[in-house]
Amino acid sequence: MKLTKEKALELLEDAKKTTLDEGWIIHSLCVGETAGAIAQKLGLDVDKAITLGYIHDIGKRNKNTIGHVLNGYEFLKSLGYDEEYCNICLTHSYLNNDYLCTAGGIPKDIPFRTKFIKEHEYTIYEKIINLCDLMCKQNRMTLEKRLIDIMVRKGVAENTVYHINEAEKLKEEIEKMMGCSVYSLFNDIEI
Repeated sequence: MKLTKEKALELLEDAKKTTLDEGWIIHSLCVGETAGAIAQKLGLDVDKAITLGYIHDIGKRNKNTIGHVLNGYEFLKSLGYDEEYCNICLTHSYLNNDYLCTAGGIPKDIPFRTKFIKEHEYTIYEKIINLCDLMCKQNRMTLEKRLIDIMVRKGVAENTVYHINEAEKLKEEIEKMMGCSVYSLFNDIEI
């Protein structure tokens, strides 16, 4: 079943009833709007990009942010949504088909997630959400500022330099496709 941005907004609104902190909802709205602008520049389906951005963190709806990747995937699957919507919950935190390429340290090895990340071929939409997730807190910012924000909150771990380098490569890959700086799309980003 296809998920629309309107239904995604309903899911976020419903999540306000069970979450302890609405910060992730504001973040998800920012990711969706940012992804939509990039998708438009690339001539992609803007509504799909926005929808994926809105729901990428939906696994945080149940007050447990630690397992949100699998929680979101399983939640959307239980509602009958197509794989591409469920998959964004799994892929949004991991760059390069590598579950070790994530912010905040080496995650616990969860066999299903690890196998999925290694074997799944990321779509352009998933790459856009990866980038936008790293450009949005509750507002848009440069990738560099956001990566510093993450390090301040989560600390520097053994995979931090790897993650930063791969995030920069992802930004460059998308900018090459766009033919311009991603920051040029947004007048609210201070460089």
